[in-house]
Amino acid sequence: MTRASPASVPPKDYRLLVPRDWFRIDLTQDRWRGRLRTFVNLQAEGRNVPAEAQQEVWVTLRNTAEAGVADGALEFFLRPELSDGSIMPASLIVSLIPRAGSLTPQDLLPVFEAKERKHGRTSEVSTVGLPVGEAVRILSLTTLDLYVHMPGAVGYLVLAFAVPVTGMEGPMYRLCTSIAESLRWIV
Repeated sequence: MTRASPASVPPKDYRLLVPRDWFRIDLTQDRWRGRLRTFVNLQAEGRNVPAEAQQEVWVTLRNTAEAGVADGALEFFLRPELSDGSIMPASLIVSLIPRAGSLTPQDLLPVFEAKERKHGRTSEVSTVGLPVGEAVRILSLTTLDLYVHMPGAVGYLVLAFAVPVTGMEGPMYRLCTSIAESLRWIV
């Protein structure tokens, strides 16, 4: 009996190590809006946050989650990033982009470079090696997106980090990179 190599077997699931202080919302469940509202209320609790600011955070996060769900998002992680009275959190959206075939990160690299140029963004686009395989990395001042090629050529798992308050440098960049490097496939 021959066994397929791990690189050719599509994973059944994934495991990602995210610190406990990040609030997890399962976007595959219908009740995600209630969980998101709970997060916003918890962040405003005990602080002098105007109702308008709280509503603005709720709308921004809800719109982000809805756009993610429309694009195959599975999970939404939120980390309070309290600075100067802001309650806007750092976030991670994990999405699945099914794509049959052998489109590699090297094939996607010029596509993402052209997209960034077209939109006038100065993001750094490159490929990086992660313990689970190769990924396309798009790094801007406040975001880090990683398109991780899945085994079995079934598509990409996308890790989309956003750090709106402190930006994507120093400790937060290292934390986001560590989370991405913790990714493991379950076969």
